[in-house]
Amino acid sequence: EYYEELKNMVLQYDIVIDKLIIMDVQLTARNDDQYFVFEDVLYKTMLCFSRDSEILAPVTTDRSAGSQVIHAVLQGKPATLENTLVFPPSGVIPFHGFTMYATPFCYLYDDPCAMYYTFRAFYLRYWFRLHTVSSHEQGIVALCLLFERLLQCHEPQLWAHFKNIHIQPIKIIFKWLMRGFSGHLPPEQLLYLWDLILGYDSLEIIPLLAVTILSFRKENLLQVNTQQNVEAVLADLSSLKVMPLLQLALLKE
Repeated sequence: EYYEELKNMVLQYDIVIDKLIIMDVQLTARNDDQYFVFEDVLYKTMLCFSRDSEILAPVTTDRSAGSQVIHAVLQGKPATLENTLVFPPSGVIPFHGFTMYATPFCYLYDDPCAMYYTFRAFYLRYWFRLHTVSSHEQGIVALCLLFERLLQCHEPQLWAHFKNIHIQPIKIIFKWLMRGFSGHLPPEQLLYLWDLILGYDSLEIIPLLAVTILSFRKENLLQVNTQQNVEAVLADLSSLKVMPLLQLALLKE
């Protein structure tokens, strides 16, 4: 089957991207007490992902996406169309934290093949929008704008406080948006959030939760006036419960 072909391609040849993937797994999942036990399966998943050419077309043909692929000419060959390949085959260049899009699925599947296809489906439907600049209403730019509008509208006191101390809240919480809270929420709570994303088929739940967390920590945030202290107030999300927070936010409206 196709997954076996991907594994064989990983074994047959190395690409430069492999070093980035291995480094990312080591710097993220390996250093996380919730995910370090899944280090081996994450290597397999992410390395197979880099070889998966079926990812290339859906991402690059999305008219609202601004992502561009890298083309490479085979070494020692003339620069013709026949000798030009997309690099990497998936068309996706990994970045720091990219592995965190896959880590929560380790808790759902014993079968690496099933985990891979679920991760790939989520990536093609949602996650690629979180790291590409686009005009899409579910893209990262639109989500940042939605966060700022929600915060300004529903927490004007907090918005004014950030303005007075010359801090842009989007800079503080951007990592939450870009990773879909992976690595910031405990796995159980993260899966509740991702289940809501799937259920509503919308990424707008992510900025809504971000605003709700700021609202929940409002009293502490109003007492600090430096970016370092603001980040300290928001650093630990391990005690938060996603469903009650979102229910409170929606009922309040």
